Amino acid sequence: MVNSGCFSKANWFNLYFLSFPESNLNRCGFRGSSYLGIPFNPSKGSDVSHPYDSGHIAMTYTGLSCLLILGDDLSRINKDALLAGLRALQLEDGSFCAVLEGSENDMRFVYCASCICYILDNWSGMDMKKAIDYIRRSMSYDNGLAQGAGLESHGGSTFCGIASLCLMGKLEEVFSEKELSRIGRWCVMRQQNGYHGRPNKPVDTCYSFWVGATLKLLNLFQYTNFEKNRNYILSTQDRLVGGFAKWPDSHPDALHAYFGICGLSLIGEAGICKVHPALNVSTRTSERLHHLHQMWKTRTLSSVQTTCTSLHD
Repeated sequence: MVNSGCFSKANWFNLYFLSFPESNLNRCGFRGSSYLGIPFNPSKGSDVSHPYDSGHIAMTYTGLSCLLILGDDLSRINKDALLAGLRALQLEDGSFCAVLEGSENDMRFVYCASCICYILDNWSGMDMKKAIDYIRRSMSYDNGLAQGAGLESHGGSTFCGIASLCLMGKLEEVFSEKELSRIGRWCVMRQQNGYHGRPNKPVDTCYSFWVGATLKLLNLFQYTNFEKNRNYILSTQDRLVGGFAKWPDSHPDALHAYFGICGLSLIGEAGICKVHPALNVSTRTSERLHHLHQMWKTRTLSSVQTTCTSLHD
């Protein structure tokens, strides 16, 4: 059960969902804020249709995740509109850009798209084959995954590619056992005490999640040194104001505080919720999502049965 305070917060996130007429669904999605300064009516949405006002793929993933965390059942989400907006962002090479007007396109947004489809339990929001081919082509000579074909392997993009395939249920179809072992070895080699994202780069708190979660998905996380990772994460904590930084003796920030907690969750730190390594939410939230999926399927089946009965009569 979720208290009323959570519902009021969930309503806040719904303010930033953009819904357009049927003729312009390509712009639908969540945005980070009403940053264009367009007049906004909480009960009706934006009063003015602006040509550059559109959803952002990362904000759509974030918005849906936040609603789930707050206990929302997503019943107020226009799923068809979201999926239409998502399809419009996929490029011919299988990657996704962030906004309809054009942006960088790389593995980060393939991951966001995969999470959105997984959350909505509907993969019509992407051409999965093209997305899979893009992930496959991003594998580098050293067995890590890059942001795209021919680019440098990176801990973050390796996570995004592997997590996307896991959410699709295609990991072992796309990469052979030998290839997965090599990807895992590349990830294991990223640990010094904490983890770094690329060879010869300094250790950084956030990679305790990016690389750690990848190894978790590959069932290889147990081959890392939990104690060294824990000690590194805790060494970046600011004991005066709280939070974690990317490095010891640095200023903490929200991103590294979050991923530091996620890294501690992966190693089983007491008092921290377990994290779903692919979806990057707590397992409590992912279990609620799976319950919603079952409810949607039951409701759809019931509707089909009712329709069939009516036609038969």
